[in-house]
Formats: sequence, C-alpha cells, structure tokens
Amino acid sequence: MKPQDIIKEKSSLWIFGYGSLVWKPNFTYKRSKIGHIVGYKRRFWHGDDFYRGDKEKPGRVVTLVEDQEACTWGVAYEVADSQIEESLQYLNMREVVLGGYITEMVEFIPQEKGQAPLLALVYIATSDNPIYLGPASEKEIAAQISACRGNTGHNIEYLLRLAEFMRLYCPEVEDEHLFSIEAAVLNIFHDCGEINPRD
Repeated sequence: MKPQDIIKEKSSLWIFGYGSLVWKPNFTYKRSKIGHIVGYKRRFWHGDDFYRGDKEKPGRVVTLVEDQEACTWGVAYEVADSQIEESLQYLNMREVVLGGYITEMVEFIPQEKGQAPLLALVYIATSDNPIYLGPASEKEIAAQISACRGNTGHNIEYLLRLAEFMRLYCPEVEDEHLFSIEAAVLNIFHDCGEINPRD
C-alpha cells in the first residue's frame, strides 16, 4: 500500500524520524512519541550535498538499512487533518527532492509501556540514489563528517545532536554505530588539539 493511499483513508498520519527529524521536525504536529522500528539499522551511509555538505564535499547523514535483527530508535510525530498535506509537502522537498529519500510504511513501537504499535511513514535513502555513499569504516566516516558543512550547518552538529538525542531519550539503548563515529570525531579534534566540538 502506498503512503498516499493510507493518507486518503485516515484523518491522521504518523511520521517516523530517526535522523535530523528527531530534533528538528520543522512541521506542525499534534503529538510525538519516542519509540523504535524493527528490521532496520541506522547507518551514516547516505550523502548530503545540500544541508550538511556540498557538491564537492558531500556530508554523511543517516539512512535505514534492512537488517532483521536490528531496531532503530527515534520519534514518531502525529499530523492530523489539514497538517497532513502541509507536512508532506514540506517533507517531500526536504527529504525527497533535496535529500534523495523514498517513503515506506513501517510498524512503530512506542517506548511507553502498554501502547499499541502503529503504522508510520518513514523516509529511507537506498543505494539506487546518486548521492548514496555506502559503507565505510568509522574512522573514514568521522573524517568526512569533520570536514563537511552545508546550508544548515556543520556535519558534526548533525552527528552530535543525534547522539545527544539517544542519550537523553533512549539511555538504555547502545547505538554502537552512532557512538563509535561520535567517539572517532571527538578523537580527531583531540588529536588536532582543537576545542571540543561539543563546546
């Protein structure tokens, strides 16, 4: 079932964010829930030549990669009635046109005990995308992130805000990929004798 078909049937829609959407949704929503989806892992494998990088030096941002054993934590936002079309138009420009993401529907499991799973729209960048960068070592990814800046700021800010979100809202979750890249970026700054990028 296509997202458009689900939208036609409902007066509200849930949108799941696992990257910059966790701290900067920038659209009007009714409420939000912390939680996770199963069957995907979050990876810094997608290129960004607009927000956190440019054509010469694309930054690295997260996408989802299928993995039956994995789960990815983030935030689901509920948009209702007139907010739906407005939110989707905004996100289509932000995620699809400028970001190269496609949409899928996934089952979202709220963190709060006793809440039923719900269906949510998610944006995923696949390897078919021309700015998809694919796997690399934590050190390589960290070096790229440390060197890139785009229209909304430094690539490091994106990484640190995502790590901060996980520590604040999902403290029991050990996101090894995310935290190892964060540690590698902090090491680069430490080795250069520069100020901690967190400051």
